[in-house]
Amino acid sequence: MDPIRNPYAPGAGQRPPELAGRDRELEQFEVTLERVAAGRPERSMVLSGLRGVGKTVLLNALRGQAVQRAWGTGKIEARPDQSLRIPIAQAVHAAIRELGHRHRDPDHVDAVAGVLVAFAQQTPLEERKKVRWRPPVDVTAARGRADSGDLELDLLELFTDTAELAGDLGVGIALFIDEMQDVAPAELAALCGACHEISQQGAPLLVVGAGLPHLPVALAAAKSYAERLFRYVTVDRLPRPMADRALTVPAATEGVQITPEALDELYRLTDGYPYFVQAYGKVTWDAALEDPITVDDVHAAAPEAEAELAVGFFGARYDRATPAERDYMAAMADLGGGTDAPYDGPVATAAIATTLGRKPQSLSPARDGLIKKGLVYSAERGTVAFTVPHFGKFLRAQR
Repeated sequence: MDPIRNPYAPGAGQRPPELAGRDRELEQFEVTLERVAAGRPERSMVLSGLRGVGKTVLLNALRGQAVQRAWGTGKIEARPDQSLRIPIAQAVHAAIRELGHRHRDPDHVDAVAGVLVAFAQQTPLEERKKVRWRPPVDVTAARGRADSGDLELDLLELFTDTAELAGDLGVGIALFIDEMQDVAPAELAALCGACHEISQQGAPLLVVGAGLPHLPVALAAAKSYAERLFRYVTVDRLPRPMADRALTVPAATEGVQITPEALDELYRLTDGYPYFVQAYGKVTWDAALEDPITVDDVHAAAPEAEAELAVGFFGARYDRATPAERDYMAAMADLGGGTDAPYDGPVATAAIATTLGRKPQSLSPARDGLIKKGLVYSAERGTVAFTVPHFGKFLRAQR
């Protein structure tokens, strides 16, 4: 096959040519946008799932829907070593810019921009020096608005004023936060508090977050009412029909067919995880000599796909771990399943300690380090699981 015509797109957050299996989420968000713009009550949204299931792709697709409806939008990626204030200011600034050129009252736009400047200026000077972004300098910082230094109060006032600006145009504000589990607990609580008050006001502002499977638990720990504040969507691997669609539709656009036997083998290898579907689809296309793509083409391409995943998807994450953390993950892998197990479920931390011949308390630094690096998560007390699908299988294969 001509590699230039290869329709598959494995990549971090890169939209595949066919966004299969997410129709329901996209349709629901369409309704949410229409309801909020019409002044109807609606909840913000949280997407959660393992790495490689397409959370970022879906988050970007949802933002695209808001943009198509002329909403003001902004997106950030949370980081564990960064305060939320500057990234939120950046996102809100982007939203104000999208709305400002259509607003009939430039003084109102400037007034909201002044609130944004006041909000951003509450960031400690040392942290402001770390980022290149600066708030708009052609407006004066507001006084007595979003400048208290209390993040929850300042977020509420910033969100209220920005939502009012959008409401003048009959639209809303949508802020998208990727890697939301990396927001510090205190700041997560402040964000929830501001969103709660905004929803009670009926202001046209939505926050859409995406993160690892333990994000809903982190939100509930931050604010008890977070369970009712957001609509939670679990983003999972694709069922067989949708995985087939993700492969066959792009191929068909290039006039190429895939045999049923090849699709059977591709699903066995990928388990329907969207990133794996794209990775195996890409190398299989390049390996195929002619139309249709056959199971022999899949077998010929599989070693290359496995090698690429071992370096870029699994290996890059494994290399970030310390020796103690690698020992911890190796024990998780051994306890998680046999050599051919496609999925590793939660593992009891007590069992890991027994396997390593250590006291559970002595393994806390390794466990906490892995959680901070986003390699494992703990959805239930006393258990841990990998955030990356097939990671246990990868570790077992390294023996």
